[in-house]
Formats: sequence, structure tokens, C-alpha cells
Amino acid sequence: MGYGIKLLVWGDYACFTRPEMKAERVSYDVMTPSAARGILDAIHWKPAIRWVVDRIHVLNEIRFDNIRRNEVAGKIPARTIVEAMRGKEVDLHQYADDRQQRVQRAAVVLRDVAYVIEAHFELTDKAGPGDTADKHYNMAVRRMREGQCFHRPYFGCREFPVNFRLLEGQEMPSSCHKGERDLGWMLWDIDFDDGMTPRFFRAVMRDGVIDVPDLRKGGGRSDSQRTREAI
Repeated sequence: MGYGIKLLVWGDYACFTRPEMKAERVSYDVMTPSAARGILDAIHWKPAIRWVVDRIHVLNEIRFDNIRRNEVAGKIPARTIVEAMRGKEVDLHQYADDRQQRVQRAAVVLRDVAYVIEAHFELTDKAGPGDTADKHYNMAVRRMREGQCFHRPYFGCREFPVNFRLLEGQEMPSSCHKGERDLGWMLWDIDFDDGMTPRFFRAVMRDGVIDVPDLRKGGGRSDSQRTREAI
């Protein structure tokens, strides 16, 4: 196991979209491990390291809001992207001012969220001789202390930015949640080594803390397995 960190993250709104909701966005009750990893990657990411989320502390009461959001109906076709990569001159723009492209959808989002992410990183097979655990730990901690990031991290959607602060020593904010709560099946992450297969785990919150398993070591469910169990 690599060096561990505790990162306090908070914001006004969040939307961790449930994949079973197709037309309109409905958020999970809490932040998913993949969203937590995305926040850490936004602060410090290199091919030589891989962030692993160990625990998620849910600090605030779980509250939802209904909002309407402007979106575009279509997307750039994949074949157009392939043609552009091959050097062909193609139009990769989408024009939101086109009335046929604009669409307004409802969304059920979280309001006034705050979490503590407990995580560590591991060196990957792409690490070189100069990629040591000490080096990347010091880089990550420095960036977290100074509020630096490669791009602004967000809670599920880019319009919901994340504020973050490194927790050091024994500092740990208290949670308002007591007892045990079963949150059901939750997206763990996308398994890129298995054809971009989504992996799910049974999330249980105990006194505001969700222990996140490492599904690379076995366990968990794929999307198809989870659907069969639900039926």
C-alpha cells in the first residue's frame, strides 16, 4: 500500500448519476468511489500512479433538489472522431444555439454536500526509475495544501465545482449520520482492463463511513450480473 491521504471536499451541489436512469439524471445518495478517484486525479495524476479510494466519510445530511438543466440532444459521432484522428478535415463542433439541438431535462441532484476521501496511491507498471512513492506523495500533498489542480475537480457534472482541503494529523470532521444504512448497489468504477465494464459493489454506510472494497482483487458485480440479481 502506498502513502495515504485524507482530503476534505465540499460544494453547493453534486450529481453522481445512477446509470439505470437514461433520459434524466438522478443522483446516488452519496459520492461514488469513481467520482472520488476523479477528484484525486484532477489534483495529481501521472501514468506512474493509480489512486485507490479506501473510505468515503459522508459529513452532511443527504438532501436532494430538483432542477432543470439545458443540455444538447445529440453528440459527435464516433466515426467523425476516428476520421479526425486519421487526419481528415471534419467538423467537430456542436452548436448549442441550434434549437433542434437544445433540450431541457430535469435532474435530481444533491445539495450542500461534504465528504472526506481516504485514499492511497500505488505505483503502476509505467513507473520509471525516478518515480518513487516519496516523490509522488510529496507532490500530491503540496498541491492539495496549495489548492492546485490540473483542472477544477467537480461533483459529477462540471457545473458543480469542488472545494478541497488536505486534512493532516488526526483532524477529522464529525458526521451527522449514526447507525447503519444500506445504500444498495453503487458504481465502483469502470474496469478498463475488461472492455470498459462497469463494476458495482454493495454500499453500506456505518456512522457516516463507507468502506470501499478493492474490486481488482475479486468480488463486486458487473452491470449484467447486477441486473439479473435485481430481477
